[in-house]
Amino acid sequence: MMTIKSKRELLATVILRYAKARGKEREGILDEFVASTGYNRKYAIHLLHHPPPERRRQKRRKPRRYNAKVEFALLDVWKVANRIAAKRLVPCLEAFVEALERHGELRLDPETRALLLSMSISTADRLLRPHRAGPRGHGLATTKPGSLLKKSIPVRTFADWDDARPGFVEADLVAHCGQSTDGQYLNSLDMTDIATGWTECLAVLNKSQRQVSKAIVAARQRFPFPLLGIDSDNGSEFINANLLRYCEQEGITFTRSREYCSNDQAHVEQKNWSVVRQFVGYDRYVGTTALRKLEALYQALRLYVNFFQPVQKLVAKERVGAKVRKHYDRAKTPYQRVLESEHVSEESKCRLREQYAQLNPADLLRQIEALQEDLWRHRELSSWAAKPQSSIHI
Repeated sequence: MMTIKSKRELLATVILRYAKARGKEREGILDEFVASTGYNRKYAIHLLHHPPPERRRQKRRKPRRYNAKVEFALLDVWKVANRIAAKRLVPCLEAFVEALERHGELRLDPETRALLLSMSISTADRLLRPHRAGPRGHGLATTKPGSLLKKSIPVRTFADWDDARPGFVEADLVAHCGQSTDGQYLNSLDMTDIATGWTECLAVLNKSQRQVSKAIVAARQRFPFPLLGIDSDNGSEFINANLLRYCEQEGITFTRSREYCSNDQAHVEQKNWSVVRQFVGYDRYVGTTALRKLEALYQALRLYVNFFQPVQKLVAKERVGAKVRKHYDRAKTPYQRVLESEHVSEESKCRLREQYAQLNPADLLRQIEALQEDLWRHRELSSWAAKPQSSIHI
């Protein structure tokens, strides 16, 4: 059976021949047309003499649901959230709106608020697409392997730890050396909890064993849960007797990743980019004055990142032919994940709730911006400099 579309196409080709033909030739064309289409002979003659007008499919236009007020509100919240992806922003929109309204940073009428909170990820992504900026460059790797004590520290791969319990962290050092690794320069110690994504960054004067071990002890006091395990790379700043002795005395599991396998430390490597590089950049910093400025920036940044920056966790992988499909859970802030954990004490959760109620994400971001400008004034101008991506004016 021919489809209606095919019958119309056949009619368009036959009608010209039929109009020019006479007598038996015209009758033959009519017989072919009737046999092909199955039309009644009288109806076929009518069509050949009076063809139907060509149908033009009109595009359906859905009425616009989200007006300019909703778009502007989304843009304001997106800027306060540090321009994160829609798949991370939308699941936490309600928390952002409530925090901003609580501190008078955002005022929405009931209709606009309801539309904003009902927005899908794809719609938010489409509305924010024109406002996104491109990616920045990359810095230098400064890790030098330390062979001493390697046999005393077991290797951990990305699949070895049960990440359901907070307290097991990955640690890494990020160099602020500009385009030269000569001499001494500041570093950032980045420690990221695997289960919750809670991140603590500390400024380190140099990458000596003493300075790094001292920073780890200080970072331990900032986590809202006990530190149970540390996993580092194979740099000599971590693989040394000082840190090994400290972990043994405190009952902390100490492991290291495989050499040249950055995926073993995927959690902290991601934070190296999204926290350290985006907010600090790639400039070279030297001396105690720059150290104090960087530490002040991290004091404000830890609150903003842990309380107001949603993260997604990989929950499953599925291989389909040559491709691997990754499935992630719903985006939540590290603060929310800590509150959901049954391994964190109620006393710690209560302190976090009280602290969260006092925090204004827009004001925190303004503080971070001012601290960034203060830090940049102390960079070494002789080195290549790229300002970080998260310089936001609200």
